[in-house]
Amino acid sequence: MPNLDNQTIQLIIIAVTAAAVLLQTIILLAIFLSVRKAARSVTEKVEDLRSSVMPLISDTREVFARISPKVEAAATDLAGIVQGLRKQTEEMESTATDMLERLRHQTGRLDAMFSGVLDAADRAGGFVADGVGGVLRQISALVAGGKAIVESLRTFDQGRQPARSRGDEDTFV
Repeated sequence: MPNLDNQTIQLIIIAVTAAAVLLQTIILLAIFLSVRKAARSVTEKVEDLRSSVMPLISDTREVFARISPKVEAAATDLAGIVQGLRKQTEEMESTATDMLERLRHQTGRLDAMFSGVLDAADRAGGFVADGVGGVLRQISALVAGGKAIVESLRTFDQGRQPARSRGDEDTFV
């Protein structure tokens, strides 16, 4: 796994945060569109109701006198529903804004925590590398010293041995 520097990690965290914010925005947009579609549907149904009721009202004043208060009550209820939908939409927008602000705050905290952990890991890795590297250098120096001693003793012993004759070459001891 390649080493990731701090900027790459921050870029990844920012990308994940941006994806989360984008996902929340898409969800809120879908909710808004469904509420708007429902409002249109209700409006269309009210318009259908009015178009079917109005000819009857114009035909007879008596029918008009009986049905008129009910239609007005339905229109009032519908206005209340639409007003309630508007209020709920405003509350959802406020909630979404609050959630995004909290997300930004938590993302900042998370970034600070990750940065602290990665900095501590980096320092610990440096300490370990320095400690192990020092010990390995000392061991290497000891081995090199031992090897030098053995080589010097070997060359000293070979210089003191008598010259061999040609007949001794085939014998094995």
